[in-house]
Amino acid sequence: MKGFAAVMLGLVFIASTPGNERKDASEFFGISDFTILYESLEISGELGSKLNRLLNVPFVSNTTTINRTLSHSPKLGDFIRVAHWNIERGLEFEGLVAAFESEEKMVRLIDSSKFPVGSDARQRIFEQARMLREADIIILNEVDWGLKRSGYQNVAADLAARLGMNYAFGVEFVELSPVHLSRTSVSHARKDKDILELVKIDGDRYKGLHGSAILSRFPLENVRLIPFKHQPYDWFSDEKRGISFVEKARRKLVKTIFLENALREVRRGGRTMLIADINDSRLPSGRATIVATHLENRTSPRKRQLQLNELLGTIKNIRNPVIVAGDMNTSTTDMTPTSVQRELHKRFGKVEALAKQGINLLLGFGIFEDALAASLTFGRNHGDPTVRHIPIFMPNHERKFFSSLKEFRFSDGGAFDFRGETSRSAGGKRNTLANSNQRDKKGFVTTFRLERPVKFIGKYKLDWIFVKPASLSDPSDYNGSYAFAPHFGRTLDAVNSIGQNRISDHSPLIVDLPLAEPVMKQTKAEARTE
Repeated sequence: MKGFAAVMLGLVFIASTPGNERKDASEFFGISDFTILYESLEISGELGSKLNRLLNVPFVSNTTTINRTLSHSPKLGDFIRVAHWNIERGLEFEGLVAAFESEEKMVRLIDSSKFPVGSDARQRIFEQARMLREADIIILNEVDWGLKRSGYQNVAADLAARLGMNYAFGVEFVELSPVHLSRTSVSHARKDKDILELVKIDGDRYKGLHGSAILSRFPLENVRLIPFKHQPYDWFSDEKRGISFVEKARRKLVKTIFLENALREVRRGGRTMLIADINDSRLPSGRATIVATHLENRTSPRKRQLQLNELLGTIKNIRNPVIVAGDMNTSTTDMTPTSVQRELHKRFGKVEALAKQGINLLLGFGIFEDALAASLTFGRNHGDPTVRHIPIFMPNHERKFFSSLKEFRFSDGGAFDFRGETSRSAGGKRNTLANSNQRDKKGFVTTFRLERPVKFIGKYKLDWIFVKPASLSDPSDYNGSYAFAPHFGRTLDAVNSIGQNRISDHSPLIVDLPLAEPVMKQTKAEARTE
């Protein structure tokens, strides 16, 4: 075991060396390997070693050397801009390139029937694209490499090449379902040729890799890929076993109402942290650490909290500024695949459920009142998962996620910035986290929406950027330092809708981090400590 750990440590060192990019075909699985990975519970030998390497060692390319002039504004001075985007596998790759690369490409792709020349909506798209193009660091979730659905592209590498940036890619999952379907569906070819064509894959181009990436105008150093020890959902065993008829009914309902596709995804791997450092003499302390993560969606807020705790434990001893960004899946709801037994337990096996039923009986509440309370709770939580948890009546089980972040202290005493001020936030909001994540009248600007949401149902604030500034020990200290602290966090929802199809089901986020103390002044009302 020690020998294996030493080998893996060496591989991490090799993968993190500037300018080194792994391209050897022996790194990847052959088409017959995928069948074994799908059919076998335990994987050992050479195939097991290859799987472990893919899931534990990042791909890194530092082939671009950029002497870039930093962005500058009268308020912030010199600053770097960080972007985050869950790109939904890179299905709309040319849209991604257009959004990040040039206005000329945007003009070619934009749907003029939806966004006529001269319209305010069209102008808003171009304004947001200009903001996105200024990003120095881009953190991406749901990134494909070698999958038919995204044109077999190496999405991270291809996008980095188009933008002239360095990149790191960390594998979360090896996708097995497409290979399995393409082989098992041959017998059904005569029944449905369209289905066969849909799942048929090119074995020479298929790599089946899916994960997160960091693109950077700075060289990426000390890159490491750390799978979570706590994986609340097993994407191999649980998906392969199949789902209960209750869960099938729920997924069918979701697909019917929201036109969402909820097919089985049999995968090897799990959720991870992709971590990298950037070094530049212009940065506070000369270094900053970037953490890209994607927390589990098919679980409860309580179990997702365990992944957050693990992440915080991993980064606790980092003494320089830290940027954590990703799809945190803060839906405030329990998305664990369900069964009859589990639904009964949720209703009758928990103290909170029993207490609620007792209070309903005591107060004479019936089905109507109960449904009204549930709708009020959902309306209260969906756009602002930071709101207070009111047990029984208006529960918010995601609240602990944010209180844990706020209470967390790095070993050097540093904290994540939770401040919100009218002069430092987009839209002039002053509540919790407004400086780093854009708020609106009803909470935060939602970052995810289903294809056909019903009013606010189907819209959520799932994606976040959290920052440990250069010097901040109290997350709500409005008299504290603002060097490398988040400013003007925005959700760029317009740029995501340029064509007939959205680029992604998630919108991108940006935030600006000044390298020194900004020259802007606080108002008297803002110079307070909450």
